[in-house]
Amino acid sequence: MNLTFKPKKADPALTLVLGATGKTGSRISHQLSQRGIPVRKGSRSAAPAFDWENEAGWDAVLDGVKSVYINYAPDLAVPGATDKVQAFVDKALGHGVQRAVLLSGRGETEAQASETIVQESGLQTTVIRASWFNQNFSEGMFLSMVQSGRLTLPENLVPEPYVDLDDIAEIAVAALTEEGHAGRLYEVTGPRALTFHEVAEELSKATNRTIDYVPVPHDAFIDSMRQSGAPKDVVWLLDYLFATVLDGRNSEIQHGIAEALGRPPTDFAQYARRVAASGLWRASA
Repeated sequence: MNLTFKPKKADPALTLVLGATGKTGSRISHQLSQRGIPVRKGSRSAAPAFDWENEAGWDAVLDGVKSVYINYAPDLAVPGATDKVQAFVDKALGHGVQRAVLLSGRGETEAQASETIVQESGLQTTVIRASWFNQNFSEGMFLSMVQSGRLTLPENLVPEPYVDLDDIAEIAVAALTEEGHAGRLYEVTGPRALTFHEVAEELSKATNRTIDYVPVPHDAFIDSMRQSGAPKDVVWLLDYLFATVLDGRNSEIQHGIAEALGRPPTDFAQYARRVAASGLWRASA
C-alpha cells in the first residue's frame, strides 16, 4: 500500500459545511478555519440558516460557495433523503458550486443511492462511506450508559470496526482543500472490529472501572428509546441500524483512511484513553 500520497493545494474559496454544529461538521469547520479557509456554517442556528426541510432558504446559504460538505441528518437511510439530496445538488450547481464531499453510510442501499446522485451531478465529488463512530460512546446517546457503567444495548455478537470522527473530518478537509481526491470513494473503518462486549472491555480498561455490556432484546431497546422521549426519526434510525447495518455486512476492515491520508486509522483503544483522560466518562450518580 502506497502511503506517500502528497496532494497539491487547491485555491481557497468559500466552503459550506452542512451540519456545522454536529459531530463531523463541527470538526470540519474548525479545521478549515485553522487553515484560513473561509467557512459558511450550514445549520438552523446560523445566519443565513440552513434547514433540510426549508428549500426556500438554500439560495442564500449557497450564494458564493465553491465547495460543500454534505451531511444529511439524521441519516441518508431516512425515507425522502434522496429527494432532498437531489434538490440540493441541483441548486448547488445553479449557484456555481464546483466541489462536494458527501458523508455516506456503509452497507446502506439508500445512502448509496444518494452517492450516485452526487457522483453523477457534474460536481467534483468525494464520498466518505462510514458506519458506527467511536464517538457514539462520548458524544451520542450512549454517553450516559458509559457514565453509568452499563451499556444496555440490543443483543448482538457481530463485531463492528468503529471509526474515529477526527479521521473522517481530516479526510473531508483534505478533499475540500486539496487536489487528488475528486472521484474517490473512501470506505473508512477503524483498524479492528469489536463486539459490544469487547467495547465494554476497552472502556473498562481506559476508565479503570467496570463497564458492563447488558444485552437486551431489540424490541425492548427500541421501546425504551420511545419512552425516553427520543425524536421519532432517531427512534426509526436506531431501529433500522440495529436491525440491519449491524448484521455483519460491515465487519470487514477497509483501508480508506490510509488511502486518503497516508496513515493508519485511530484505534478504539486510543480514542478511549483520550476521552477517559478528559474526565468525561466519570461515573454518574
